[in-house]
Amino acid sequence: MAKTLSGTLVESLRTRIVNGDIASGEKLPSEPRLAAEHQVSRTVVREAIARLNLEGLVHTRRGSGSYALTPPADDADGAPQLARSLDDRLALVEYRLALEAEAAALAATRRTPAQLAALADRLDALAASDGHPATAVQHDFAFHRLVAEAAGNRFLLQALDRLGPQMIAMPRGRLDRYERDRPDAGRFAAVVHEHRVVLEALEAQDPLAAAAAMRVHLAGSRRRLIEESAPPRRRT
Repeated sequence: MAKTLSGTLVESLRTRIVNGDIASGEKLPSEPRLAAEHQVSRTVVREAIARLNLEGLVHTRRGSGSYALTPPADDADGAPQLARSLDDRLALVEYRLALEAEAAALAATRRTPAQLAALADRLDALAASDGHPATAVQHDFAFHRLVAEAAGNRFLLQALDRLGPQMIAMPRGRLDRYERDRPDAGRFAAVVHEHRVVLEALEAQDPLAAAAAMRVHLAGSRRRLIEESAPPRRRT
């Protein structure tokens, strides 16, 4: 069966998102631009975007545009599939709790001054990325990967590498969250603070505190994920 024009466009955009050419949280090209680039009508573009929304790869904000969500990992080498549903994302957080709390404890006793400096630099970069979700996801993942690297256990590091940036959940609500008049505008500051507490425990070479800080952070991630995945409340 021949592919439709919208199917061909879906395949093209899906590939760009999965390959990282369009990063998680990044805005897709405008409807007129996509229509011109692919020589299709704007109706075809709208159909393609609608399909990507259904697949969980794109979130469309009325009046703002469409944004890429966390792409699935390539499973050709056994990499885990994208956690699409809320239940999957919560299960992923549980997995991270088991993995990263121990990684943080080990890192507290094995980290080097150079690794601490790299973590501090990455934390500063994360703090500076407020309002830029695609950039924030990359710095967030890099911080956690550095912790696993500092643990000095190649299996822990490989586990995080297999997950990739998809382990940093990018629910649709997070893309709507950057309006400063919203009551949840402080969530990003909370995320940065939680990472800072982890770093402070590593600096203090306190494995119990490091594991606890990581558990608190991931518990916070779980809570935010549930809150951000809830349907928006109607304004009265």
